[in-house]
Amino acid sequence: MAVRVLAGEAFGTPGAVQRPVTEPLFLDIHIDAGQTLDLPIPATHNAFLYVQEGELAVGQDSRVALARTMAVLSNTPDAAGVRVSAHVDSHFLLIAGHPLNEPIAQWGPFVMNTRTQIEQAVDDFRSGRFGTSY
Repeated sequence: MAVRVLAGEAFGTPGAVQRPVTEPLFLDIHIDAGQTLDLPIPATHNAFLYVQEGELAVGQDSRVALARTMAVLSNTPDAAGVRVSAHVDSHFLLIAGHPLNEPIAQWGPFVMNTRTQIEQAVDDFRSGRFGTSY
């Protein structure tokens, strides 16, 4: 088993990215067939697993998450994380963060809080104010 902590902190290891408001957690995990891992996730966080390779049993009901699928996790107030078990050698990402509870406006690749902000972003893009293209 190998766990890389990219953001947040897990198993006593801090990641390179720390953000006090969203408290992101981003783990890159390889787990061998037959292994079980309890993943710490704060109860206030929204979280999901993305299975890159393999097959996992996820949560108390052991729902199966297959390769190239995402498993959205519940964030019940009494939860302290999630248990995953590998049916075969597996590689997956755990991504979690404290929700901002802000409105979302989206148009193409742009995501902002209001339509006015979206229109400004599109105008900035079309006017070349996003920086140099490579």
